[in-house]
Amino acid sequence: MRTKDQFAAVVMTLFVWGFAGALFGALFAGLHQVLQVLGLSGWQPLIVAAAAAAMTTAAFYSAMPVALVGAMAGVLSSIGYLIATDQEIELFMIVGIAGSAGIVAGSFYAWMVKGGSQPLAETLTGLVAGLLAGGSLALALAMTGEAVGMFVLAAGVVALVGTFFQISERWLVTRTAGWLPGSLSAPVVAGLIAAVVGASIWIVGGTTSAMLDASTQDAIGQVLHDIPPGLLGGLLGGALTGLLLELFGFHLEDRR
Repeated sequence: MRTKDQFAAVVMTLFVWGFAGALFGALFAGLHQVLQVLGLSGWQPLIVAAAAAAMTTAAFYSAMPVALVGAMAGVLSSIGYLIATDQEIELFMIVGIAGSAGIVAGSFYAWMVKGGSQPLAETLTGLVAGLLAGGSLALALAMTGEAVGMFVLAAGVVALVGTFFQISERWLVTRTAGWLPGSLSAPVVAGLIAAVVGASIWIVGGTTSAMLDASTQDAIGQVLHDIPPGLLGGLLGGALTGLLLELFGFHLEDRR
């Protein structure tokens, strides 16, 4: 029976971490390319994209109900924006509207369900893990001078973020949850998720919008080109990292 339970735990770890890694890798790849289009260069897009993707994935991984509220608000507000503007898509406008809708939806959720500061604490832990992972990888790439593709980059970032997150989660969440305002937890997390959803809709919808000029459509095409290898790299990195952490005794299934 024990062997069967251990096998089930390993399979579940591969599935959950593989799915989370794929989500992270696709989001990281898209954000990394968008930040480059917006003018960031060098180590900046790597660290910023890793931190943003880590926050978002941590919210889905650790605070699913709040994340789903934010995602729903982001989808509905973004669709409403597209209808109202006749398919004219502006990145900062759609992100701002979606984020605001997420804050409103998150505030309503916090009023209905008293969840404390746990979602925000988990999301901030993801931010710290993303900054550490992005910074470490950027330093390693700068020292070696090697240019790597998005598949390897996403796999490496996912592996580092997952490791840092699990190592720091217990003590960091415990220390931050005590002083973070519980009333702001759900609104902030939901607003973050909704803003990411709005940016994703801008990426997908921009390639089919006749309102955008050729250079903008070409930039969005570059973003979409990096997402598949990012997704596959994140899937591999997440599954292998989850398996290794489980084998080294982190017992990830006991933390949910």
